[in-house]
Amino acid sequence: MAGDRLPDTHRTEPPLPVPPEARAEAGDERQRLLSPTRHARILDQLGLSGSVSVSALAATLGVSDMTIRRDLVELEREGRLVRVHGGAVLNDTPASVAMDSEEPSFDARLRRGADAKAAIAAYAANIVAGYRTLALDVGTTTFLMAAHLREVAHLKIFTNSLRVSTALDGAGPEIYVAGGRVRPEEMSVYGPTAVAQFEKLWFDAAVIGTSGITAEGFFDYSFEDTDMKRVYLRRSGLKILLCDSAKFQRMSLVQVGAFADINMLVTDAEPPPRISAALAAARVDVRIASPVSGA
Repeated sequence: MAGDRLPDTHRTEPPLPVPPEARAEAGDERQRLLSPTRHARILDQLGLSGSVSVSALAATLGVSDMTIRRDLVELEREGRLVRVHGGAVLNDTPASVAMDSEEPSFDARLRRGADAKAAIAAYAANIVAGYRTLALDVGTTTFLMAAHLREVAHLKIFTNSLRVSTALDGAGPEIYVAGGRVRPEEMSVYGPTAVAQFEKLWFDAAVIGTSGITAEGFFDYSFEDTDMKRVYLRRSGLKILLCDSAKFQRMSLVQVGAFADINMLVTDAEPPPRISAALAAARVDVRIASPVSGA
């Protein structure tokens, strides 16, 4: 009949809902398809700057931090990069790392790189001179630094180095020495009593020595002195590491910490690329104290 309606052959049915598991599979597939592109972008950024951070990559590539961390793990397995705290640095590993198995005598270390250590000591002393409380570590460069602090009368210096305390005897600053057992060659005080005493304090700044640094962090020869270094790092506001350039790409028995544990590195020359990239990734302020020529 004329009044009858013909079926609407152009009408479309609403799409059927997609099950959650199918959506998840589609999302996984998209991530799999995009991962080579992400990897290429990550490596491009590494080539430009020498380091990348997880948060910046996640924002740039529009994915989660967890996705970027998985990408970095895969790229590290392939030997394309080295993961560091918060990101990654280039893997340029022909740079060999030397292992120092024995601790040289204090006097031998004091003579080695004397000009560089003197410049670093003077520079670091100038930085901390305005503070009220300072933790000063054992070591040759910290020992040289003490001479520059003799006239800073408002300063309270806490140390486990008997050499530092002797160098400052009768000078302006107040000196506090940890109590405990003495390590004779280094003239350092260590042990649970020393740790417990200084663990109760809070320092405006701490100055730490090291036997060497690599892109993974900084090192020391002895377990005993390392315990006190870690106390200083835990209990200080500004954390300064002193390291002359002869110690780049050197490691020893104990890793004291990673670059995320310090705020500033004072050295005498630009670190090599891998170390520089790791320092930048950890946002460490690198200060160069160039030795006076002819000194």
